[in-house]
Amino acid sequence: MKADPFHDEVAIDFPSTGRFVERVREAFASEGAPRANEAVQAALWVSPVQAWRGAILPLDLALTAPCSLCGGRGETWAERCTACDGSGNEEIPYLLRVVVPRGVADGTRLRMRARTPEGTSVRVEVTVMVTSAP
Repeated sequence: MKADPFHDEVAIDFPSTGRFVERVREAFASEGAPRANEAVQAALWVSPVQAWRGAILPLDLALTAPCSLCGGRGETWAERCTACDGSGNEEIPYLLRVVVPRGVADGTRLRMRARTPEGTSVRVEVTVMVTSAP
């Protein structure tokens, strides 16, 4: 049985940090590589003409960021944060301008990064869906 390297650590009492602290502990104590962050998945519908010629198109996303009221703690003073319901996160709207390359095929996945207003980098994977001609 492995000894817990954090058995004498002080408990962190912010509700929203519980899962984060556990992941940090697992990554610190494990011998494997840390898990990669999951990408935000989105679909972008393009016309056959846009797919053939290429285009720059807007895509509305909802990115997760630390709550602006509690700063990601999940609570304000000793009470649960009402803005994020104690999760420490909020969804923020984000407009991404996607460059669709010329000659793109239906089902093509485009990978890029978006940056939240706080400066956090988020991986985004956009699946291009070519609509059928009318």
